[in-house]
Amino acid sequence: MAEFINIRVTPRYKDDVAYWKKAISQSTQRSIEEITDVVLVKRSIDARGKSPKYQLRVQVFYESKEKSQAADAITYKKLGEAKQVIIIGAGPCGYFAALQCIELGLRPIVLDRGKDVRARRRDLRDIQQRDIVNPDSNYCFGEGGAGTYSDGKLYTRSVKRGNVKKVLRVLVDHGAKADILIDAHPHIGSNKLPQIVANIRETIESAGGSIHFNTQVIDFEIEGGKIKKVVAQDDKVYEGDAVVLCTGHSARDIYKLCHKKGIGMEFKPFAMGMRLEHPQPLIDKIQYNQPKGDYLPAASYSLSCQVDNHGVFSFCMCPGGLIVPAATSPGEIVVNGMSLSKRDSAFANAAMVVTIDDNPGGDDVFGGVQYQQGLEQKIFNHGDGSQAAPAQRVTDFLKGRVSATLPETSYIPGIYAAPMHELLPQDIVTKIKQALKVFDKRMRGYITSEAQFVGLESRTSAPIRIPRDKESLMHEDVEGLFPAGEGAGYAGGILSAALDGERIAVAVKDYLFCS
Repeated sequence: MAEFINIRVTPRYKDDVAYWKKAISQSTQRSIEEITDVVLVKRSIDARGKSPKYQLRVQVFYESKEKSQAADAITYKKLGEAKQVIIIGAGPCGYFAALQCIELGLRPIVLDRGKDVRARRRDLRDIQQRDIVNPDSNYCFGEGGAGTYSDGKLYTRSVKRGNVKKVLRVLVDHGAKADILIDAHPHIGSNKLPQIVANIRETIESAGGSIHFNTQVIDFEIEGGKIKKVVAQDDKVYEGDAVVLCTGHSARDIYKLCHKKGIGMEFKPFAMGMRLEHPQPLIDKIQYNQPKGDYLPAASYSLSCQVDNHGVFSFCMCPGGLIVPAATSPGEIVVNGMSLSKRDSAFANAAMVVTIDDNPGGDDVFGGVQYQQGLEQKIFNHGDGSQAAPAQRVTDFLKGRVSATLPETSYIPGIYAAPMHELLPQDIVTKIKQALKVFDKRMRGYITSEAQFVGLESRTSAPIRIPRDKESLMHEDVEGLFPAGEGAGYAGGILSAALDGERIAVAVKDYLFCS
């Protein structure tokens, strides 16, 4: 006999099974001896009230040797004769599409413009320490995509898009801690993800798929409205029975290629703003109503409001994290956030962004891209030619004055005092100013001279959507082409991208065997 029970425990007892049994015994009127096993199913923090508590959902077994059985690892059989699917992009969308293809008996051929996840690290070091931006290998491009080096947050509101538990199980099977299966807001950490990504690559290749790095796609061959071939640099040609396009939100060259080939696209709303960095102990005290102590994780937050019918919100909040340079071309300043698995940095950071709902370019499908790029270049040109980023204390931003001094920062290339209230478009500045006052009422102390804005946060999502049919998930104008993931406008993070990749793979099989 077994049942599910919710219990609340103080942080020091979050992993203490003996303590759980006492709490269960008190709530169920059963003796501790009757409880044969307790399995943790879900874990979250409730920080309401004077002191935070862990909310645990557990499966309790009574008077039985029966135990909850963990899901078996998915096995990927070696492919024999199989139709080939070209997958452009080795991020979470591309890799989970490849894994799903293998399950369905299709052979994935993955192409990525960047390097493998280990070789990528040298280019990340170059941009951090030497101000050198490799346009093909950076924080956005390369094996694992942008998510590999941006914390590895694994939560999404898109739970109806697919089997979230399966995606998490696959990550655990490839090296992630099993905690991601139970935590309400799971994350892996940018120091752990590279090995997991490399393990997934090994699974794909062992089953008969292939992965090609340093392989930038430069052309599509389309005949009679159907995609036939993909051409990469050095005129390498790849043929497949279908093509999955999952290149991420920063692959502007792919948008240009699609436009050149007559592949329809449309403007998509996106968001822009800055990174907001606080001392982590300050966020801990605000959220927990006390110092964090030894048993609680670094506190996070999520804030949003409407200002003049535009959303202003925090995004990609990184507790105990770092701000990193995320430019994908020389002559740009772009920042992003990440955390290591322990989330033990002295800083908390989050994007503070405003939605851009109307196309800045009017009817030009590239209006959003040009708006992004123009501001990224403007911020770069304001500096000294390095990856040093402009910054401003929050209190000075509100008062419209350049900061005389700046707090310490986690941003390795360095920061310098600048008038962010003048560098950014005034509609963004005005909306962020109004939103900050709302957020400070929700988190007393959020507005402080200890916090600073670091710019520019411009790559929250793609400013273009590559449309697809709602039923077939195939592009309406090009047979055999399946737009997917963040770059096509259908995902917004690791988990949602992975789910979309799996969904697309199923659609590809339906196309190949049912059409």
